[in-house]
Amino acid sequence: MRVVRSHDYGRDVLSTPKRKKVPEIPAEPGLVVEDPASGFCGAVVRFEHGQVVLEDRHGRHRLFPLTPAGFLLDGRPVTLVKPAPQQHKPRISASGSVRVEGLRAQTAKASRIWVEGKHDAELVERVWGHDLRVEGIVVEPLDGVDDLPARIAEFGTAPHRRLGVLVDHLVAGSKEQRIVEQIHDANVLVTGHPYVDIWQAVKPQAVRIEAWPVVPMNVPWKEGVCAALGWGETWEGWQRVLGAVGSYRDIESDLLGAVERLIDFVTVGGPAR
Repeated sequence: MRVVRSHDYGRDVLSTPKRKKVPEIPAEPGLVVEDPASGFCGAVVRFEHGQVVLEDRHGRHRLFPLTPAGFLLDGRPVTLVKPAPQQHKPRISASGSVRVEGLRAQTAKASRIWVEGKHDAELVERVWGHDLRVEGIVVEPLDGVDDLPARIAEFGTAPHRRLGVLVDHLVAGSKEQRIVEQIHDANVLVTGHPYVDIWQAVKPQAVRIEAWPVVPMNVPWKEGVCAALGWGETWEGWQRVLGAVGSYRDIESDLLGAVERLIDFVTVGGPAR
């Protein structure tokens, strides 16, 4: 008896074919899709009443429902869905702190931050101005620190009336270091940086130079820098330097740490460190 083998027809021809899953695409503004029923092709503009508005290349707008597989993207069916709501990211100030929106500067507190000169004050304002207005702290230039002990005595410190002092070229053996060693007041914190001038606390790459020039001891530092770099007068040089500072990233870490400690001292009321 001859055995007749059945043909192998593969899958069951009567079974329901599996549908390909249509991808869901967030309808971000600017996404270009086509409505296959009308042939209208346009970019997503906005949503109205649960429907999407498309704009074609002639500027015409049309409203379409967000139906499953209702659009073509690059010729392939897609389902448009509303994009997930964007989480609000806090704005960051130039110092890296979270910016307080709608800020009204506080009435100035009794405590102060003193810096050596006008350029120091302007640079501190450029980076930490927002933070200082939040706290109500005023920065005042001293025009040098030669008379610092007398100025502190005249100011009259107290636990609610603290002083933070930023000193240039505060290194071992310097004139500035000898002056600072005369100060013994728990309500005064003196910090500093090692640079001859506050200009040097700005990173060279921020002002598009390889390095700050070496200036001879018998030449005023700012004048020597401007001459070496062809920056003209010192006020012109300072405009270059200050204009190059957009945030704390353009400042050397020595100055960043020094100013942050002063702000903490006169606002939080922590001990001198």
